[in-house]
This record gives sequence, structure tokens and C-alpha cells, in this order.
Amino acid sequence: MADGATEVPANRPGRGSREPSAKKPAASFLTGQIISQRNVCKALLRPGGNVGKAIITITAEELTGNDDYIELSFSARKLDDKDFFTKSDPFLEIYRVNDDATMQLVYRTETVMNNLNPVWKTFKVSLNSLCSGDHERKLQCTVWDWDSNGKHDYIGEFEASFKEMRGAIDGRQVQWPCLNPKYTVKKKNYRNSGIVILNQCKIIKMHSFLDYIMGGCQIQFTVAIDFTASNGDPRNSCSLHYIHPYQPNEYLKALVAVGEICQDYDSDKMFPAFGFGAQIPPDYKVSHDFAVNFNEENPECAGIQGVVEAYQACLPKLQLYGPTNIAPIIQKVANSASQEVHTKEAMQYFILLILTDGVITDMADTREAIVQASHLPMSVIIVGIGNADFSDMQMLDGDDGILRSPKGEPVLRDIVQFVPFRNFKHASPAALAKSVLAEVPNQVVDYYNSKGIKPKVPSQYQSSRQFGP
Repeated sequence: MADGATEVPANRPGRGSREPSAKKPAASFLTGQIISQRNVCKALLRPGGNVGKAIITITAEELTGNDDYIELSFSARKLDDKDFFTKSDPFLEIYRVNDDATMQLVYRTETVMNNLNPVWKTFKVSLNSLCSGDHERKLQCTVWDWDSNGKHDYIGEFEASFKEMRGAIDGRQVQWPCLNPKYTVKKKNYRNSGIVILNQCKIIKMHSFLDYIMGGCQIQFTVAIDFTASNGDPRNSCSLHYIHPYQPNEYLKALVAVGEICQDYDSDKMFPAFGFGAQIPPDYKVSHDFAVNFNEENPECAGIQGVVEAYQACLPKLQLYGPTNIAPIIQKVANSASQEVHTKEAMQYFILLILTDGVITDMADTREAIVQASHLPMSVIIVGIGNADFSDMQMLDGDDGILRSPKGEPVLRDIVQFVPFRNFKHASPAALAKSVLAEVPNQVVDYYNSKGIKPKVPSQYQSSRQFGP
């Protein structure tokens, strides 16, 4: 979920044109705009910034084909008996033959003991690992008789391709003779060392993040900002909330870096922005989920710039306080995400960005909130501002183990990504955004796949919106 600007020059002259190399009209697009809208139209800018009459349209299409999985079910009959007192213990190996003639093991079945007519368990492999997307690539398949000393006896082999395997998609069997090359030379009446049968070949479509975005799924982006007293008095230049006239503070840097990427996947560009840990007017009671624009009926801000302006405007009106409770804001967004559970369509996925400087004081409630949110179309991104001890955040991330609620219930899926801003102080905003958003596409796909929800095909979602110059 990364982004960047792409300039498209309107270079009209054909081959061999001698037109002077004056600067051509151009248009600038963000990748996220193109992906989320599929068809983006924009007026070309002439040198000097004047808008021309020409319109350029960019259409996005994802090139895929290797992400699908293949489910295969093999058996064999009348395999050669390699044991004296018992029958062979066969297993099957499938190798991909690479372009340089080397072979890469794709899959090894389990061993079926004492059986010349084995039925191996159904297994799944990715199309990419099986044949690198090349349906005619050679596959070397070998059958062995297992021995406990590791010196397995060779039974035979055969060559196949995924193109041949596809013959079993409709329930038909595909068969190959299992041949031992030595026997074909030495034995005149040799036919084979058994028959290997593919009983089923099933293609399991794996949808990508772009499939869902291009199918019309909108990213609903919400911001939550820490206004606890540990940030320091905003009027003091040492405060993490200090508004410098020329240099944005760390809260603003993180907000803009992440928000500007997410906003291109949100159709209306209206972002709810909340604060927590402050005493707010008019009665100055502590709130952990107040609207930054102080409009509880409509906490949305127009674009990331609107969030920035609301944040700067609210600071003089607040009394920074505490404690650092983030469960209420997680639950608030989860309530909105829960409305999507019953739609059975991939329409809205919620991302909550929490910017905080301190140690969480409602850890038990936060763990419970995250476990419950893991059942919803929702992800939580936490950016640690300042130099506090963020060990609790690392635990919420779940990279070091499965996060559990206080009652022991595990998260259904990993939905939290934590990044300390101090690691990116001297890096570009793009580097921060890339790290923060790295896990989101897989989290989106994991949720919808777990629910069996397929993306709408692009033809069902066509945007008529145009981006201005």
C-alpha cells in the first residue's frame, strides 16, 4: 500500500517528428488514485501552469495469474513391490524443472505404509511454486518405497505438466504410467511399475488487495490523537504538540505521511478525527473519544489537511490530562465496522491510526477490544511518538506471539501494526508510510477470504468521478 506521483507527458508527435523539444503538456497522478478509481481523467497542464483543453485518461489493470492455489489428489495402483516380507511403502515427489534444467522440489506426499495401491492425502500448492505460472512447464514426478534407514528404493517416475493435470478439473481422472528406465532396457515384456492417478485438480482463486480495491472496496480512515499531559504543554517548544511556525511536529509528520496514502483509497476524502486523554470544553471533563473538531454529530474533516487544521485549532482549547486509554476509540471504530459484517460484500474496510506518546493505562480493556475487532473488517495502526517505553505496543502488535484477551481468547487474525516514529526521524515520509502500511493489504485480504467474500468484478464498479487539474 505504497504510493507515488507519476507524470504523464502528452508526447503527440509520431516517429521521426522533428518538432522542437519544448516541454510538453503533462499531468500528475498518484498511484492510489489510479488503482482505487480504475479510470482517472485529468486535464493536461501546459507550461506555465495553464490548463489545456486536452484530457488524459489513465486506466489501471493488475497483472496477476500466479497467486492461485492448486488442490491435487493423487493415488496409484499396482506399484512394484520392493520389500521381501511386506509390501512397498510408497510416497510421491513432484519436482519443477527450472529453465536452467535444475529441479526444485515442490511437494512430497506422506508415506502410505504396506500398500501397492496407495491413496495419498489431498494437498495444496501455489501455482507459482508448481510451475511459475507456466502451464506447460515440465514436472518430474518420482515414486519411492520408503525405508527407515533413509535409503529409499526407487519405484519409477513420469513427466507431467499442469496443462495435463487440468484434465482432472471436471472430475475426470488423469493417469500416467510409472516407469523405471532401467527396466525398459533390461526387460523385454516390461510395461510399467504401476499407474499413478490424479483423481482431482481444483483451482483455488486467491484474490489480491487490488482485486478488492478495484472492485469498489473503500478504505475508511480514522485518526485518533493522544492529548495526555505527558506530551508536554503545547505552548512549550519542548512539547510533542508544539506548533512550530515552519517545522511540523512528530504528530503532524506521522499523520500526513500515513494519511496522504490512505486518502486515495477513500472516495469521499472525509476522515473522522478523534482525541483522547484531554479535558475538553465546555465543562472540561476528561474524554477518551472526543471529536477533534468538537462536532460530535459530525467528527469528519475534509481531507488530511482538514484533520491537520482541526488538530491545530483544538490545541489551545484543550487541557491535556490523562490517563492514556485507547480502548474507547478502538471500540468506537469497531462499532462502525460491525455494521459491515452483515453486508456480505467487500464495500468498506476500516483503518484506525492511533498516534500516542505513552504507555497504555487500560491494557486489559485494549487487549479485549483488539480481540473483538479482529472479527471485523478493521485494522489498527499505532505510531509511537517520542521516546517512551513502547514495550506494551510491541505486545499488541502480536509479532512475538499471539495476542489474547484477559480471558484467554486469541485474536482471530493479526490486525495491529506498531511503529515507533523515532526509527524514522531522519527518513523520508514515504519510508514511514511504507513501514506503517506494509501489513494492511494482507489484513484486508485475510478478512474477506476468511468470510468467503469475493471482490466485485471491475465491470460492476465503475467510477464516473474526475480529478481536477
